[in-house]
Amino acid sequence: MHYERIHDPVQNDRTSGGPDRLLPEDPHSDHSVITSKNPPPRAGRLIFIAAIVLVVAFIFGLLPRLRERRAVAADTRDLAQPTVAVVIPAPAKAGPPLVLSGELKPVTEASIHARVNGYVRRWLVDLGAKVEAGQLLAELDTPDTDRELTQVRAQLAQAEAARDLAMTTAKRWKDMLVAKTVSAQETDEKAGDLDLKKATVEAARANVQRLEQVAGFAKLTAPFAGTVTARRVDVGQLINTTESQELFHLVQTDKLRVFVRVPQNYARSVTAEQVAELTLPELPGKKFAAKVIRTAGALDPATRTLLTELEVDNTKGEILAGSYAQVRLAEVKAEPVLTLPGNAIVYRAEGSQVAVVERDHIAFRTITLGRDFGTAVEIRTGVSSADRVVVNPADSLMEGTAVKVVESK
Repeated sequence: MHYERIHDPVQNDRTSGGPDRLLPEDPHSDHSVITSKNPPPRAGRLIFIAAIVLVVAFIFGLLPRLRERRAVAADTRDLAQPTVAVVIPAPAKAGPPLVLSGELKPVTEASIHARVNGYVRRWLVDLGAKVEAGQLLAELDTPDTDRELTQVRAQLAQAEAARDLAMTTAKRWKDMLVAKTVSAQETDEKAGDLDLKKATVEAARANVQRLEQVAGFAKLTAPFAGTVTARRVDVGQLINTTESQELFHLVQTDKLRVFVRVPQNYARSVTAEQVAELTLPELPGKKFAAKVIRTAGALDPATRTLLTELEVDNTKGEILAGSYAQVRLAEVKAEPVLTLPGNAIVYRAEGSQVAVVERDHIAFRTITLGRDFGTAVEIRTGVSSADRVVVNPADSLMEGTAVKVVESK
């Protein structure tokens, strides 16, 4: 049975603030009613607070578990991804100045040979003699050449006489042609004979000049000022031009040429006018200034070296031509090359390779090796100074493998 609270005005007039009376609910009553269905405000607040506490407790209990799950997943990914140490290819350390063995040769040298057959009449200079240009070295007796020269001179005289006769005849026949005592054909024949005789004279004269020049080679002279380094003639010795026999050897030693072979990795830095130092084992502590004059301009395919010529002053005669020397090329530097630790290189069927990290993935590159320095190896081609190369790569690394990078110290 429901009850409603009825406001009694009479009672309120009698007693101000008196309690209301509880009367049975009248469905037809027009009085204002306050039902008992609405809960008290305090109970609602308690329920709200309890809900908040439960939500907070749930959140604080769930978050650590979510963090743990994410950490486990990250650790799993890290453990599944290989970790590699990398290094950057470093330039090779600058080596000491280039020192090469050089061969000393005269700036000018000549082998003196005979141009005519004969016998040695006399020789005038010996081994080690200083001679001037045009100085007489030896004389030869050339009887065969002399006889030939006499013969061709006689032939020249013969040809000149025939020419003179033909000239007179041709003139006479020309005059008779004017008088119409001879035919034009006969006159032309005499003129042609004159031309033939003139040509014969020129041929004979050329032959005489040739033999006169050959006979002049009976006197051997020095082609330039220098030193006689060899004498291979004696008085009465038979000289035969077909045997290519050297009679004297003459050199000019006031300047010497030095020939060295520069290795390929130094070749590009060799230029003309570069200075160098020359030392001789028999003159310790003595240094001679040299200068690069020219290079071959191409490498020798057999040795992969560049033939280089230097020049050294030898006015005092302190250096002997033909000796060997040490040439120090201070300005010649090797081409910059990169080096890698030896354990960064893998050897496969494709050749020597290195594993390079590109965007956290492995890429294998074929390289060309240079010199081996022990702990490091020279790399000619295949990598640059910006690449990250894996040190001691595992056999499980494949092309495209994702990795985690650790910089190697």
